[in-house]
Amino acid sequence: MEKLKVYDVAVIGGGIVGTATAMAILKRISCSLILIESEKELAAHQTGHNSGVIHSGLYYKPGSLKARNCIKGREELIRFCEEHQIKYDKCGKLVIAANEAELNTLNLLYDRGKANGLTGMKRLKGNEIKEKEPHAAGLEALFINETGIVNFSDVTNTYAKIIREKDGKIETGCKFFGLVKNGNNFVLQTTKGDVNAKIIVNCAGLYSDRVTTLCGVEPDVKIIPFRGEYYKLKKEKEYLVKNLIYPVPDPRFPFLGVHFTRMIKGGVEAGPNAVLAFQREGYTRFDFNIKDLSEMFFFPGFWKMASKYYQMGFSEFYRSLSKKRFVNSLKKLIPEITINDITEGGSGVRAQALDKNGNLLDDFRIIEKEKMVHVLNAPSPAATASISIGEYIADLVLKKI
Repeated sequence: MEKLKVYDVAVIGGGIVGTATAMAILKRISCSLILIESEKELAAHQTGHNSGVIHSGLYYKPGSLKARNCIKGREELIRFCEEHQIKYDKCGKLVIAANEAELNTLNLLYDRGKANGLTGMKRLKGNEIKEKEPHAAGLEALFINETGIVNFSDVTNTYAKIIREKDGKIETGCKFFGLVKNGNNFVLQTTKGDVNAKIIVNCAGLYSDRVTTLCGVEPDVKIIPFRGEYYKLKKEKEYLVKNLIYPVPDPRFPFLGVHFTRMIKGGVEAGPNAVLAFQREGYTRFDFNIKDLSEMFFFPGFWKMASKYYQMGFSEFYRSLSKKRFVNSLKKLIPEITINDITEGGSGVRAQALDKNGNLLDDFRIIEKEKMVHVLNAPSPAATASISIGEYIADLVLKKI
């Protein structure tokens, strides 16, 4: 690594938000930029383990960063995929209310969708649901035309290709572990040697709060990892799902509930549930890390969250341990599905920011300090919105250059 060179910008984190940000900066101005990623490959964690859904913007509070960036970013992402021949499918999805109690939330989603500019929504009842998804059932549903599927690892690697074409440097297998000031610049200490930079952009995902602390800034949130566990439909049962089928989500939580997703590379996923992980990279229920657990348990907001949502937490853990319970959740959407129709799939870990009052942050959280930008909460729909988020962060960076 070039120890003496001083980069204008150093981006920490090689997921879809970090690469989109680096790409946006280099498209705006000619500057020296380096992106460092601790893993050997880009998109190794949240980006590479998500369900590949291009979100419409249906769920998000109008005017929020999530809503604004999802709507804008979705259209930019689709144009990007067309320009770079990345396979995607704007297939649409159903959100199904299974009973009377869920109709109020379905109505709220419809109003939010309209407020967020969605024009491809349609209210469905009874047999109209089966016209879209022959094996689905419910009282009422929303069909949202603006939803699609893509492989976000492919998108991230294309962002990286553009970064390199614009003379940006990407260093993988390069873990950041400390920061010192050197006059007006920073020296980032990494496992591949020191990196000198004028401005730091932290897009470290699961480790964004720790990176913020290492940069001498006190984060106002703690990253709490939630594992999403998936099953997949057996090949002979994939006919049960044409595209995407979602339940009405619980409005108290930033999770969308167990759903069915057709994948762009083939197959149908069912899930995820959302259980507390005992390690930031806790992809199985057996993964355990003392440091990660200690940080959670000593954070005051964790116990406030636990006291408010313990019933939901126990329910998710029970469903994690019981395939029968998982299938019962799926039956709300497709009644004929059985325990023999699914097999274990993959899992992902969501970096969910939690504040000191025990609130799970629902919107993006980006904070600025002198010559630094820290992205502390960028969950779904960050992948969908990545180009827009990258441009938003790039605007913050350009003001500092």
